[in-house]
Amino acid sequence: MSRRTLLKSSAAVPLAGWLEAARASELAQAPAPPNIKRAVLVSMLPKELSWHDRFALAKAVGFDGIEMQTVTDQSQAEEIAKASQATGLVIHSVMNSDHWRYPISSPDPDVVKKSVAGMKTSLMNAALWKAGNVLLVPAVVEPKTSYAEAWSRSVAVIKQQLIPLAEGVRVQIGVEEVWNKFLLSPLEFNRYVDEFQSPWIRAYFDVGNVVFYGYPQDWIRTLGNRITRVHLKDFTVDRGKGTFEWKHIGEGDIDWVEVRKALDAAPNVTWVTTEISGGDKAYLTDVVKRVDRFLGGFKPVD
Repeated sequence: MSRRTLLKSSAAVPLAGWLEAARASELAQAPAPPNIKRAVLVSMLPKELSWHDRFALAKAVGFDGIEMQTVTDQSQAEEIAKASQATGLVIHSVMNSDHWRYPISSPDPDVVKKSVAGMKTSLMNAALWKAGNVLLVPAVVEPKTSYAEAWSRSVAVIKQQLIPLAEGVRVQIGVEEVWNKFLLSPLEFNRYVDEFQSPWIRAYFDVGNVVFYGYPQDWIRTLGNRITRVHLKDFTVDRGKGTFEWKHIGEGDIDWVEVRKALDAAPNVTWVTTEISGGDKAYLTDVVKRVDRFLGGFKPVD
């Protein structure tokens, strides 16, 4: 809008009306949402419901897909596959369950063996459910595991054992940055993913996990086409005290407008998944609306 048009508009209508018109114009000119689908983390759905009814609820409120967690019981895994097929709710990813208890960066070979076994189960789950991704926390820096050791050990295990498994079932592994004292900058994250030189290792980016020490829009632009999937969460941060408080998506410290703009630099993102507290149908319906507003290019709050 030019200065001349601005002056004419402000003279013709009350200020509030002009602001409303300007906002409508801004949204009309915003880029169309990317080809990104909305998913819910399975833990957000009521646990008292059957698998079929959980999936049906997620579908009814507007989610396109779901991110499951590792399931070791084969009969239960098959029941989940049937629930997905019957309801049309896509299982797009599996969150690996054993990477915290048994990090692949551990100096203990038995721990690493258990971690690899857990990833194998997750990859087999993904193959059964036709999911394209398994989320992996790739390393944990601990008193007995230095940063350099976490890097070198995890890279070796992923290259030698996990990539062959992933390629065998045609499922990508998305490594995530998640308060594990590892991958603390987007430049490091880039280097880590690039070190594998494999299409089976991509970045699974969590918008909220970097807020303590960075800006998610900066990370997204830096990681670019390495990102395949994104987790959504929000909270306010007191950096002085090192504390945070969970908030509804759009009501915390994250600049969702800038995060949405940054996604244009990450063309391989196919799914965004809400990783927040769960609730009933009304609550989940509101979550979907907030995600829609975010994907539509403006801050998802009422």
